[in-house]
Amino acid sequence: MNPRYPDAHSATVRTEQLEYIAAVTRLGSLRRAADELRLSQPALSETVRNLERELGVDLLERKRSGATMSAAGRELLPHIVGVLEAVDRLRSAAGEQHRISRMVRVGTVNAATVPLLIPVLREFRATHPVTQVEVVAAQQTDIQRGLAEGGFDLGLVNHLDGDDVPADMECTELLRGRPVVCLRPDGPLAALEVIGADDLLGTPLIAMRAGYVMHRYVHRLLSGRTPVFSYSTDGAEMGKLMVAEGLGATVLPDFSVAGDPLERSGAITYRPLADTTTRVLLMLQRRRAESVPQAAQDLHTAFVRRARELADG
Repeated sequence: MNPRYPDAHSATVRTEQLEYIAAVTRLGSLRRAADELRLSQPALSETVRNLERELGVDLLERKRSGATMSAAGRELLPHIVGVLEAVDRLRSAAGEQHRISRMVRVGTVNAATVPLLIPVLREFRATHPVTQVEVVAAQQTDIQRGLAEGGFDLGLVNHLDGDDVPADMECTELLRGRPVVCLRPDGPLAALEVIGADDLLGTPLIAMRAGYVMHRYVHRLLSGRTPVFSYSTDGAEMGKLMVAEGLGATVLPDFSVAGDPLERSGAITYRPLADTTTRVLLMLQRRRAESVPQAAQDLHTAFVRRARELADG
């Protein structure tokens, strides 16, 4: 027993306390969690401290930069998530259709947003009108950590063909594409039918930040050489906007560019790379668990179904 909390075994843990600590963990901040939960920060902080007293452990490490899960908290988090999922199943079995189901949280590296993600969300909304979906753009490592800690239900991440997949994740391949150069139709590289690494060195390059698969791929493609000028940004969506505004070119999977509104309007286009061997895989990941909330399972099924439609098309 933690000596700071001598009465830990005499108290009762309430469901909302577990929901609150899960929100703090996911958002990394008491302030942000309080805003989302529509509570005052002092009230949320006191609730979390009460839970710590009741469990007899310090769940959070509190720093000026925010609150993060302690080692003891990380050990307990799967059990907390399990309790919340059990409560969801109980509510569903009781037929409480008037209650809003637990929010389904999806982490994405912003790949295949238009052909895959948007249609899936539209379909899911039609069949699950009271279930909220939170879509969070993040790097692959952050998404996988969020899946492991229960902060995300599903994750959309890119892999290069041959990459290892985490053993504790259930991974489903959704799309298979190739890297292409995304550029403006009036840019100098647009006159080329195929673009090589040397061509990229002579143009401003909009690169993904370290932590993204495409950052690793471009570094390998250029063999460590530096282009004439480079930007660094987060995610394909910002990269495409920067290309449309004439700041340079970027390298993305073809499924992140083809069919994009900017591509359909003629603001951007794409050209194949001379490298014809590399394939980029869009993977749908989720934490291996004995039970999965029904809403998260339904959203997973919708992603797989839409991916098969795209492959057939």
